[in-house]
Amino acid sequence: MRVRFGFVQRHCTYSPRLFTTSHCVRFTHSNMSKEVNKTAHSFDKTRLDALLNRRFFYAPAFEIYGGVAGLYDYGPPGSSLQANIIAEWRKHFIIEDHMLELDTTIMTPAPVFETSGHVARFADWMVKDTKTGDVLRADHLVKNVFEARLAGDREARGLAAQPQKEDEKKKKKKVKSVAVQLADEKVKEYETILAQLDNYSGPELGELCRKHDIRNPDTDNEVGEPQQFNLMFASSIGPTGQHPGYLRPETAQGHFLNFSRLLEFNNGRIPFASAQIGRSFRNEISPRAGLLRVREFTMGEIEHYVDPADKRHERFHEVRHIVLSLLDRHVQTQGSTELTRMSIGEAVDKGYVANETLGYFLARINLFLINIGINPKRLRFRQHMANEMAHYATDCWDAEIENSSGWTECVGCADRAAYDLSVHSARTGHPLVVRQALKEPVITDKEVPEFNKKVLGKTLGRDAGLVQKIVGEMDEAQLLKLKGELFHGSAKIPAEGKEITLTPELLSIERKTFKQSIREFTPNVIEPSFGFGRILYTLLEHSFWCREQDVERGVLSLPPVVAPTKVLIVPLSAKEEFEPLVQEVSTKLRKAGIFSRVDDSNTSIGKRYARNDELGTPFGVTLDFASVQNRTMTLRERDTTDQLIGPIDDVIAVVTDLVQGGMDWVEACQRLAVYDGVQAVD
Repeated sequence: MRVRFGFVQRHCTYSPRLFTTSHCVRFTHSNMSKEVNKTAHSFDKTRLDALLNRRFFYAPAFEIYGGVAGLYDYGPPGSSLQANIIAEWRKHFIIEDHMLELDTTIMTPAPVFETSGHVARFADWMVKDTKTGDVLRADHLVKNVFEARLAGDREARGLAAQPQKEDEKKKKKKVKSVAVQLADEKVKEYETILAQLDNYSGPELGELCRKHDIRNPDTDNEVGEPQQFNLMFASSIGPTGQHPGYLRPETAQGHFLNFSRLLEFNNGRIPFASAQIGRSFRNEISPRAGLLRVREFTMGEIEHYVDPADKRHERFHEVRHIVLSLLDRHVQTQGSTELTRMSIGEAVDKGYVANETLGYFLARINLFLINIGINPKRLRFRQHMANEMAHYATDCWDAEIENSSGWTECVGCADRAAYDLSVHSARTGHPLVVRQALKEPVITDKEVPEFNKKVLGKTLGRDAGLVQKIVGEMDEAQLLKLKGELFHGSAKIPAEGKEITLTPELLSIERKTFKQSIREFTPNVIEPSFGFGRILYTLLEHSFWCREQDVERGVLSLPPVVAPTKVLIVPLSAKEEFEPLVQEVSTKLRKAGIFSRVDDSNTSIGKRYARNDELGTPFGVTLDFASVQNRTMTLRERDTTDQLIGPIDDVIAVVTDLVQGGMDWVEACQRLAVYDGVQAVD
C-alpha cells in the first residue's frame, strides 16, 4: 500500500525486512546536502513578529490588563532559547576561563549607588512634547527623524523601494518617511551627525532639534530642551522607609563589594575574573523597540581584575589571529562609519585596542556570538567616543549587531581602570587592594620629615595640623629644598594665604632607607557586559527566513546548541503499537542529554514539521510502520528538509553528535543512508 502524509511520500510494500542479517535496504549514501535559498524572500519583520507572538516566544507582560511598555514575559520556546544561550555563555566564559561565579542581591542600599556615581550620572537625555507632555529620548528622536528624512531622500531619488505596509498600530511607533529629495550637503550633514550621535551632550541634542526643526513624529509638535532623567528605579528597605534603595541597573557593584572575599577565595592572586548572571532594571524613557529596549532584563557581567602595571593576558596568543570588524573613535568623529577588518593582535599592537586583556575579551565575545548563530557579517565592534565614555574608563568597545532597527549594542566591554574599587574603599574605609609579596625586596632611600609635635603644637597652635598636612604632601624635590633652608636656620611655607615660619626645633628632615617586601595596589577591572534579551532578539532576526516555494512557511534556523527543542519525535500513527517505540526513543534521547518533544497530533506529518520549523527545531525523527517491524527511523534536517534513515540506535547516535557539535549534516549523510520514500515491510 502507499501512505502519503505532508510533504513526504512513503511507500510501504510487503518486501523482505530491512536491516536484517540476510536482507539489504534500497538506500544510497550522499556526499552532500542540497543547497537552500534563504534569501528568496526579503526579510519581513511583520511576519517574524507574528510568528514570535503566535508561538509564544515572548509577549507583553500583564497583557490582559493592558500591558506596561518595556516589560515582557517569555513563553516556553523563548525561555528555553534564553536558557540555552546562557548555558552556552557559562561554558564559553565561566567554565573555559575558570571564573568565580556570583549571585548578589537586586535590592541595593542608596549609599552604594551614590558612591559609584549612578545617582548623579546614570541618566539619559529626554525631551517633552511642548503641548501634550509626551516624553521622548532625545538621541533616539534625532536618530529616527534623520533616518526617516534620509529614507525619504533615497525614495525620491529612486534608490529605494516603497516601504512595506504595516498595520496602523505599528505605524504610530515609527517616524514616517516622506519622499522628499534633500540637498547633497544636507544628506552629508545628516550622515555625519548620525555617525557621531553618541558623542553629543544634552544641550547639543537640543541645539540639533532647534536647528533642524525636529518635532514629535506622533503630533508634529515642537519639543522642549533636553533634561536628564535618572534610569534607576527608586525604592525603600524596611517598613519605615528610612533606608532608601534602588533596584540595581547592573550587577557590577555586587562584584566590587565582594572583591576582598573573592581575592581570598582565589588565594590572594590576580589576575582572576568573577561572573554573574541576573536580573537588572532600568526605567527607560520610551521603550518602543520590543526586547531591544526594556525595563527589566537578564544580563551577564564579567569583572576581570588585573594588575594595572601588567595588562597582558596569558591566553591572548590563542586569539591573536581572530579578525574583527572595528569602528574606532577617530573614524566616527570624522563622520564616517567605515569598518576596518583587522586581527585583534594587530589592533592591540597598533594601539587601536588599549591592552591584551581587553583585546582577549573582544575576540572571545566575537567567538561566542558567532557560535550561537549571530551573522558575522552583521556584527561590528564600535569604540566609544570621548563624550560617551565614562570619565574613569581607559577604553571601551561595544559589540553591535545589525537588525531591522539598525545597529544595536548587545555587549559592552570596558577597561574601567581602578575607579569602582577605589571609590568604595574611600567611602567605607575598607581596603579593596591586592598585597603581593615581592620576589626581590625593593630598597629605596627617601627624605622623611619628622615633627617635634609637643613644641610644634605650642608654637603654631591651630596651624600645627595644617603644617603637617602640607609638608606630608611634599614630593622629594620639595623636601630637599625645605631641608636646605632649615639647615641655614629657618624656612617659610605658604599656607592658606599666609606664610608660616619653620625652624629646626619644630621640624627635621632626614634621609632614610626603606625595604619594601610587599607591594600593595588597587587592581584595574576589564568588564564585558552582556544583554541577553538583545542578543536573543537579534539572533531570532538573523535566523528567520521563508521557504522559497511558500512565503507563508517561516523557518528559524537556530543552531542546535541554542535551539529550544533539539529533536521532534513524530509517530506516523496514534495506534497503541507505536507507544513503546515512542517511549524508547524519547527515553534514549533524554539519557543522551537531548531535549526532545513528541508531536502525536492528528494533523499531517508535513504540517507537524512545518510548525516545528517555526520553533527552530533542527532535527526530526519519524517512526512509521516499518519502524515497528524493523526498528528503523528516519532523520530529517530542518533547513534542507533532507531525510536519512537507519537503525534506531544509529540514528540516535548521529543526532546526538549533531546536537553536541561532534559532526555536521554533511558528515551525517556519510553515516546514514538517504531515505528515498520507500520502506519494505511485511
